[in-house]
Amino acid sequence: MPQSYIKSILDARVYEVARETPIHEAGLLSKRLDNNICLKREDLQSIFSFKLRGAYCKMSRLGRERLDRGVIAASAGNHAQGVAVAARKLNTKAIIVMPLTTPGIKVDAVRNLGARVVLHGDSYDDAAAHAVKIASDEGQTYVHPFDDRDVIAGQGTIGMEIVRQHPSPLDALFVPVGGGGLLAGVAAYVSYVWPDTRIIGVEPEDAACLQLAMNKGRRDKLPEVGLFADGCAVAQVGKEPFRIIRETVSEVITASTDEMCAAIKDIFEDTRSIAEPAGALALAGLKKYVEREGVQGRDLLAIVSGANTNFDRLRYISERTEIGENREAVISVAVPECPGSFKRFCSALGRRNITEFNYRYADTDMAQVFVGLSVTPGGDDLATLAERLRKRGYTAEDMTHNEVAKLHIRHMVGGHAPLGLRDERVYRVEFPERPGALLRFLSGLGQRWNISMFHYRNHGAAYGRILIGIQVGKTERRALEDVMDHIGYPYSDETGNRAYQLYLGGAA
Repeated sequence: MPQSYIKSILDARVYEVARETPIHEAGLLSKRLDNNICLKREDLQSIFSFKLRGAYCKMSRLGRERLDRGVIAASAGNHAQGVAVAARKLNTKAIIVMPLTTPGIKVDAVRNLGARVVLHGDSYDDAAAHAVKIASDEGQTYVHPFDDRDVIAGQGTIGMEIVRQHPSPLDALFVPVGGGGLLAGVAAYVSYVWPDTRIIGVEPEDAACLQLAMNKGRRDKLPEVGLFADGCAVAQVGKEPFRIIRETVSEVITASTDEMCAAIKDIFEDTRSIAEPAGALALAGLKKYVEREGVQGRDLLAIVSGANTNFDRLRYISERTEIGENREAVISVAVPECPGSFKRFCSALGRRNITEFNYRYADTDMAQVFVGLSVTPGGDDLATLAERLRKRGYTAEDMTHNEVAKLHIRHMVGGHAPLGLRDERVYRVEFPERPGALLRFLSGLGQRWNISMFHYRNHGAAYGRILIGIQVGKTERRALEDVMDHIGYPYSDETGNRAYQLYLGGAA
């Protein structure tokens, strides 16, 4: 039962390395959403993440004999730093196995804390398997990032602080979810002390392993996970966390990339600090909950779990923020190709801020214009605009939630392929952002097929994204996809994507 964790949480020696972080009253958000919204600031820890709580709780209970043999962990960032800090405090050696895709800033941070870094594999699963093997061969203790009772108890001290710091029981508490250790620890304590508080887990919609488990009634593994919120990019919820969560958590909400970006901006405007995507996840879920339920005057709290993000990612985050706030829409509009047509089109838009305008001549009769523009959130402003444009003779298509349009097309608008281009298939591919990865992909394709289009843009993340056009006949498509399956990078066929067809496909 979750109650068995209460004593373990109360006894956790986390404050030998961690601080009791404050609860921040988010005044701007509270006013905008008409609720009393607070943020639990775990981004203010020394390593800018809550992870040192669980790591230290686990390691402080090992005993001197096991500590003398050393510890080992697998992590792409925050857990690694937590283990390194704990090892330094407890005077033990730590090995951290990190994927080859880990950004240099995180590798350097772990090394600077005194741990030995071993780079292995392209994913967390690869690194974890290697760490377990080393632990077995050399006798170190493996410190799991979430599926461990002592780690869960250490994270549960956050729930203990929330109960102590907030003047009355919350109406709802929002907690980010990766493997479930943080949610399990917090829920075990808060559900015991405040049984009427709704505890809500929040996951990335492309890494919703807890929601999958809740729906099936058992743990299962996602075939692949999105990597934007890398701190929560876990394919399967932990066994012990799931046992606790299913007894204590009211529901699970998922949030999109755009919604996380908007939440990062919200946190910045109220605190002047920049959360990482996983750090802003709980707030993104809180906002969806408020919109869905229409609640007012409630006491709501979201845990800001971390602030370890690369500076390069801020460009991408800022691009997606307005869409995540429902303040920007992206539309594709067919405009007559004749003098004065752009002016008439802008007049049809009315007094509305245009955030982006992409166009290139492609046809003597009609032009396709890619437009970003401001809209009013929470209403039917975009639908009203579409109807207004229709009445003036324009055909508008909503591209706001089209990932190919937002990731690639908006940077590539430059006319259709020549009439002579035949048999083009278009794929969106993700590959690990490290030296040689792109070359491996291109080498794997070989010289059997011609590449007819290519777009790549660095977003400062662990994985890069490309949009590639390949000329391949119908009889060869299965062979091409067999080769791509063998290369092993996640991909999807986007030949039928409307944004591609309008702006980059074969000329009409």
